[in-house]
Amino acid sequence: MSSQTKAISRKAWAAHCEGTRDNRCSRVFFSVVTLGVVDDARARQLARLPEGERPPTPRRALSMAKAKAYQAAADAPSTLRAYATDLANFKAWCETNGLRPMPATAETVGAYLAAAGLGYAMPTLRRRVAAIARAHRIALHPLDTKHPAIRETLRGIARTHGEPGRRSAALTTAEIKRLVGVCGDDLAGVRDRALLLVGFAGALRRSELVAIDVDHLRSTSGGIRLMIPRSKTDASGAGAEIGIMSGADEATCPVRALRTWLKLAEIADGPVFRRVTHAGTVGSRRLHPDAVRQILRRRAAAAGVKGTLMEPITPHGMRAGFVTTAYKNGVPDEEIMGHTRHRSLTTMRGYIRRAKLGKASPSGKLGL
Repeated sequence: MSSQTKAISRKAWAAHCEGTRDNRCSRVFFSVVTLGVVDDARARQLARLPEGERPPTPRRALSMAKAKAYQAAADAPSTLRAYATDLANFKAWCETNGLRPMPATAETVGAYLAAAGLGYAMPTLRRRVAAIARAHRIALHPLDTKHPAIRETLRGIARTHGEPGRRSAALTTAEIKRLVGVCGDDLAGVRDRALLLVGFAGALRRSELVAIDVDHLRSTSGGIRLMIPRSKTDASGAGAEIGIMSGADEATCPVRALRTWLKLAEIADGPVFRRVTHAGTVGSRRLHPDAVRQILRRRAAAAGVKGTLMEPITPHGMRAGFVTTAYKNGVPDEEIMGHTRHRSLTTMRGYIRRAKLGKASPSGKLGL
């Protein structure tokens, strides 16, 4: 066997071991490679195989490793990070209470939920159940999340301690004007003005906002066309294109603000929204999604735009504010959904119901 073939075989076997439930063999593999005793490691790995099972061929092992990688990519990185935190919390609780986290019984998961019930919101608890169930599926230990020990515990927590979930305060045109009004003429101010106006006019999620590249923009007679290659509800990467029209007021025109930022920052390609240093230089890397939250909070504090405990100021408020403002201005549901790319009419109308409270509440027709 040639040295090149041996190298491929070693990589394939390591990839296969990495994908198994017990990845101790993969750790052994990489530790012994550094010592140059691959043959001994391979012998030990072969010994761990069930009786009668043959090791995979290099091609098959690589294919299996790729399949595992694609399975991991089925969820967004933020979801995987949340799942990892949830699983660590569950494992720590099990170890403290002398219970086995893997495979766990439905009764164990129910007890865990009961212990955490008063301190966490229902969406958080449901996500933790999803994380535990996903880990069990991967380990080939299916967990019945509809078991009464889990489902009825969640229902009981909701009934006993349930409270309305927090929703982002809708940032309508009035709030957006106040926010951009405190953005100065320095590079950071010019960037933030463009970021806020484009985010609001495009009804963009913060991940979509920071993902914009110059190549995604195309000028039109009335404004710009923005290509969104991928989004939260577009896991398959089909992409979507929306129009952002020029505003009547130069001070709040998203197209003008964006073009001004690109010109002053001398950005001709690559990421549109980038870091601006204290020295006034523009970086080459795109902003992190959390930077949008920090920028919004900073500008909101300067502008005196305040949220509440139940409706805090968050980047999602720009998206909620777009729907609210568009509805109040008579834009039809289908046009709003086409722009926001909501897949659920129910979700989109949740913002509209909030808008109706201030526009056409029945309490205003009681003759009081």
